[in-house]
Amino acid sequence: MPKARVGFYDTKGGALKRTHSQCPTCGPGTFLAIHKTRLSCGRCGYSEAKKGK
Repeated sequence: MPKARVGFYDTKGGALKRTHSQCPTCGPGTFLAIHKTRLSCGRCGYSEAKKGK
């Protein structure tokens, strides 16, 4: 059973907008998890540091 994508999209003015970044390694449909200091992919293990303020 596929996982729900609740919280990954937001509707503004009748258009969908992604709230999470996509993994550059895995491609479309695989989102990066948002942690306190980094973004990470649970599928391939890709991670990147969050950008500063």
